[in-house]
Amino acid sequence: MRYGSRMRCGLSIAGLLVATAPAHADPRSAYVTMVLQAFAAKVECPGTDLVYQDLVQKANDMHMPDGTTERVRKAIAFMHTGGKMGEPGDDELMSEVAIATKTTDMDQQRLGMPTWCEDQKSRLAGFIRAKSEPAKSDAGQNEPAKNEPAKN
Repeated sequence: MRYGSRMRCGLSIAGLLVATAPAHADPRSAYVTMVLQAFAAKVECPGTDLVYQDLVQKANDMHMPDGTTERVRKAIAFMHTGGKMGEPGDDELMSEVAIATKTTDMDQQRLGMPTWCEDQKSRLAGFIRAKSEPAKSDAGQNEPAKNEPAKN
């Protein structure tokens, strides 16, 4: 009896992991996971910022409906602040955020935060950057105009 119980538990966990694997998830689930991980990297990894416009572009490249990035951002904020910020999404989106949160938490615990943060630099290249780097869309905006004196 005890062996059967362990077997069912093991199969349930294996099924859950397979069901939540982003590589096999539908495009929006994979996108939700990517956005959540980018925001997590911004919060958890020192010196990291995210490039919101590149997340919007990725949604467009994936043929997501207009406004997907903002809906996902609001749903993540809602869930992670206990409803104090953001807005709840539809049930499916909130479920995707919950699954992305759980898998990200598991990855962070398994790898440890320093390793997880390093991994995100390559996995999310283009969506996160070091805070000192200007975003692609910011290039030249921090430089003074030709006739404007430099601000010190």
